Amino acid sequence: MNNFRDSDAAQEKFVKYYKKYRNSPMKVLLGFYTGQYHKFLISCFFYLIKHSPALFSPLLIANVINGVLAGGETAKRAILVNAGIWLALLAIHLPANYLYAMYRSRVTRGTEAGLRSALVRKLQELSIPYHTRMQSGRLQSKIIRDVEAIETLSSQLFNNVLNIVMNLFITIGITAVKNRLILVFFVLVAPVASLTVIAFRRRIGKVNRDFRLEMEETSARVMEMVEMVPVTRAHALEEVENERMARQLQATAEKGYRLDILQSNFGAAGWVVFQVFQAFCLIFTGFMALKGRILVGDITFYQTSFTTVVNQFTALINLLPLITKGLESVTSVGEVLSSDDVEQNEGKEVLPDLKGAFEFKNVRYAYPGTEGHVLDDINLTIPEGETIAVVGESGSGKTTMMNLLIGFMEPDRGQILVDGKDMKSIDLKSYRRFLSVVPQMPLLFTGTLRDNIAYGMENATDEEIMAAAKAANLGSMIEKLPNGLDTMLEEHGANLSGGQRQRIAIARAVIRNPKMIILDEATSALDVVSEKEIQNALERLVKDRTTFVVAHRLSTIKNADRIVVLEHGRIVEAGTYEELMEKQGVFYHMESLQMSTVKNNKA
Repeated sequence: MNNFRDSDAAQEKFVKYYKKYRNSPMKVLLGFYTGQYHKFLISCFFYLIKHSPALFSPLLIANVINGVLAGGETAKRAILVNAGIWLALLAIHLPANYLYAMYRSRVTRGTEAGLRSALVRKLQELSIPYHTRMQSGRLQSKIIRDVEAIETLSSQLFNNVLNIVMNLFITIGITAVKNRLILVFFVLVAPVASLTVIAFRRRIGKVNRDFRLEMEETSARVMEMVEMVPVTRAHALEEVENERMARQLQATAEKGYRLDILQSNFGAAGWVVFQVFQAFCLIFTGFMALKGRILVGDITFYQTSFTTVVNQFTALINLLPLITKGLESVTSVGEVLSSDDVEQNEGKEVLPDLKGAFEFKNVRYAYPGTEGHVLDDINLTIPEGETIAVVGESGSGKTTMMNLLIGFMEPDRGQILVDGKDMKSIDLKSYRRFLSVVPQMPLLFTGTLRDNIAYGMENATDEEIMAAAKAANLGSMIEKLPNGLDTMLEEHGANLSGGQRQRIAIARAVIRNPKMIILDEATSALDVVSEKEIQNALERLVKDRTTFVVAHRLSTIKNADRIVVLEHGRIVEAGTYEELMEKQGVFYHMESLQMSTVKNNKA
């Protein structure tokens, strides 16, 4: 499996052949296995050995029957020799089976892991707008269901199909040596099998595609449902959600039902046709034996051999639905791996350090497919070490401005300069090593408190982790926990309060010792007491660092060096808290309204 631990190689190979043979998924898959065909051939060789008792048993049985009919020493010799050969073939079955399974599994399971690893890596490279457009449930379906279908296809294609071919070759080869007239009868099966496949192939492909898309939709809906459980339960909407999911599951079941019926009819039609041929084979060989053109024992051989031929063609036809499903999954995975909607950093300037001076020059941005600009003609200069607060009503462009600063998106027009360099010209990975983001909704993963604080800082010591925790006022909470830093957090930190989760996010920012910080509503989830404590921690954190603060609670940004007020994507005011209050413009009215609301709530 070592060959598949390199997800870069797996991704490059798959994308190379997908782009070259986009309209031929089978060529994509065959190209992906370039350099490994010898392993499949070795696997097939051991498959042939392990199945040799079944392959040669008709001939051995026929030899014994013919020997017995001859009588005398010939009969004894026929019985002992043919039985001895059969037992010898059985003796090598187990070791051959082990080697067959080992070679097959190494390639197919390794490929499965390599593809999933390549998909995960690609998802990390794809742009944030791509992730916004593509539901997480659909991506999960591609990583789990589609890759599994490709693995199944690989196993069927490179082992069962080749084994079917070998069985046909050996059976027909022996028949050709014994009687060429009967060989002609055997060969007639091939065009009948081809016509059966042609009759069903296109229809199965379309129905399979419809089912795959419906499964992706179901996966996306299930993910949404799980995330919405607290809201659903809080508003007693369980039945509404159950009915919504029931409709989706019913739609999926209907498409699955159509696929099952079509596949069943396909298999039944092929089986009936081949059984008719089997009956004709019995009639044909029986009359040949009556005329003395073949021995009586050969009837058993030819009938069994024809059964083998029929079974191999039947197996080949029955593989069509699996092959169709697998090739559809090749296309599905290829859509993700070949997507060009990625962040391009190759060849760009790597930043060895960040001072933290920024400048917006005539920046405009509009989301794809929408009219109007979220940000329009933004001009702003931020010296290094300054704290800038960005305020405005919902939809004014605050979050978009932060996403542009992080580099998640590029402006449609204008420039954003970082230490005098256009962000489009720098390696954003190197740039992000010097910044920390504390989002409004802290993102925690299942693991220890230590792991969540030191995320991405594998070499951080316990002293550094505790120092960051104390800086975020987590010290007293950690002391009360039975396992301290080794306390396990539930999914999304469900066993913590909103304020505690926010403090962990702040500690995660502290430990990185960033040159630039983005605080996106970092205190919005805190009560008044916690907010005061966090504000003190944040003041220590932002000292001598360029900081951007997005806040709705305007009272929390009084100490900002400058406050920028956005309205409909434009900067309408900028200045210190005192300057803006004295001006009695947009900011003054926003602050007055909030202060009035607070007084009314206290009353």
